[in-house]
Amino acid sequence: MMDFRKIWVVIMAMEILVGDETRVFADINRASFPNGFVFGTASAAFQGNLLQYEGAVKEDGRGPSVWDTFSHTLGKIADFSNADVAVDQYHRYEEDIQLMKNMGMDAYRFSISWTRIFPNGTGQINQAGIDHYNKLINALLAQGIQPYVTLYHWDLPQALHDRYNGWLSPQIINDYATYAEVCFENFGDRVKHWITFNEPHTFAIQGYDVGLQAPGRCSILLRLFCRGGNSATEPYIVAHNVLLSHATVSDIYRKKYKAKQGGWLGIAFDVIWYEPETNTREDIEAAQRAQDFQLGWFLDPLMFGDYPNSMRSRVGKRLPRFTASEAAMVKGSLDFVGINHYTTYYARNNKTNLIGTLLNDAIADSGAFTVPFKGLQTIGDRANSIWLYIVPQGMRNLMNYIRIRYGNPPVIITENGMDDPNNILISRENALKDEKRIRYHHDYLSNLQAAISEDGCNVKGYFVWSLLDNWEWAAGYTSRFGLYFVDYRDNLKRYPKNSVRWFTSFLNSSSP
Repeated sequence: MMDFRKIWVVIMAMEILVGDETRVFADINRASFPNGFVFGTASAAFQGNLLQYEGAVKEDGRGPSVWDTFSHTLGKIADFSNADVAVDQYHRYEEDIQLMKNMGMDAYRFSISWTRIFPNGTGQINQAGIDHYNKLINALLAQGIQPYVTLYHWDLPQALHDRYNGWLSPQIINDYATYAEVCFENFGDRVKHWITFNEPHTFAIQGYDVGLQAPGRCSILLRLFCRGGNSATEPYIVAHNVLLSHATVSDIYRKKYKAKQGGWLGIAFDVIWYEPETNTREDIEAAQRAQDFQLGWFLDPLMFGDYPNSMRSRVGKRLPRFTASEAAMVKGSLDFVGINHYTTYYARNNKTNLIGTLLNDAIADSGAFTVPFKGLQTIGDRANSIWLYIVPQGMRNLMNYIRIRYGNPPVIITENGMDDPNNILISRENALKDEKRIRYHHDYLSNLQAAISEDGCNVKGYFVWSLLDNWEWAAGYTSRFGLYFVDYRDNLKRYPKNSVRWFTSFLNSSSP
C-alpha cells in the first residue's frame, strides 16, 4: 500500500487542495455522470426509516433498542426530545416514496430495525416486522426505485445489551448473523444492495469512548458522564466484533444467497477528509494517522487483512488480533465501499498529547489533533451542526485517497448533505429558501464528477442525506438536513424546499 506522504504528493500535484480558488466547474446534471450512476436519498431506522424517520416505536411488536433507552434518559438529547414519532414514515412511506419518484431518484437507502424482526434480538421472528418491510420494498419497486438496505444503523436490541453487553461480546456475531440471514431470506429476492453496518467508527467512539451516543459508555474524566465503560479498550473490542460480524455475514451470503440473488454487500463508513495543517513531515504523518484511526481502522482489515501499522504500534495489546482464519475471512469480504462524507478538517501532530494522557481514550491514541480551523480562520463556511464545515474539494481528495491507497474499489457515496437550524423564529416560507444547501450539493457533486471523469475514481452512486427533516440522534430536532421541510407543529406535513426543485431539474436534465 502507498503511504500518505506519497498520496499527498499526488493530490498536491492535482492542485485540488483546500483553499484552491482557481478551479471553476461547468454546470452539471445527471448526464454529467456515467451511464448507470445511481442517485438516491437516504434515511435510517432509528435515524431514518425507523427512529429518525419511522417512528411507531411500540407498534406491531417492535422491541426496544439502546437508542430508545438513551433518548429517554434525561440530559442525553439536546432538545430533550425522542424519536417515538420521528417523521412517522412507518405510516407515510407511500407518500414519501411518491416524493422521491417525483424528483427522479433512482434509489432509496433505508435501514431495517433489528428489533422489528427480533424484538428481543434473537429467538422468535416478528412476522409483523417482516410484513412491513415487504410492503415498503414492494412499494419502492412499484415506483421504479431500488432499495438499498442497511442492516444495522446503531439500534442495538436493548435485550442483547442487557444480556451480554452487545457489541462487547463475541456472542453478538452469531446473533447478528442470524438476524441478517433472516433478512436475506425474506427480502433478498428484491434487495440487491446490502449495507451491513452504518458508520461503525461513529458508534464505537461515540457509544463506547466518549459516551455521547447509545449505549453511553465511557471512562473519561473519571466517568462523570457514564455509568460504566473503558474508553481505552471498549471501542477496539466493539470494532473488532463488528468486523467479524460483517465477515461472517458476507461469508453466509456468498455461500448461500449470492448466486441466486445476485446482490452486493458493503459497509457505510463515516469519513472526514483530513488536510495536513502544514506541509511539514510531522503534520502529513499526523493526517495519515488520523485517517488510519478513522477509515483505516475498518477498511485496512477488509482490504489487507489487518489493522494499520500505526494502530498496532500505538495501541499495542489493547488492539485485538485476528487469527489467521479470521483475517482470511475478513479480507475481501465486501463488494463495495460506502462513504458517508460531509466535511473536512485540518490535522496536525499532537506533540505533547497532554489532553490524551488525561482522557486515556481511543481518540487520543492517534496522536493527531484535528480541528476545522487554523488560527482564527475556519476551513470553510459552517452549516448548522458545530462539526459540519463546507469544504467541497474534500470530496475529490477523499475519492483519490481511496483510489490510490485501496486500489480503486467500487465506491458509493451513501450519505452527503448539510443542515440548517430548526429555529422557531424562522418562518416556514424562509426555511424553504435553502440556497446554501443547493450550493453545497452542486459543489460537492462537481468535485465528485471531476474525481470520476478526470481522475478515474470508481464511484457508482450518490445518496443525499436526507429526504426529510428528521430526528438527528443526540441533536434531536434542532437540525434540519432534509430536502423536504417537515412541519413538526402541523401534523408532520412535508413541504418542498428550493433544493427539491434544484435536484428535480438536475436529475431530469438529459444533456450535459
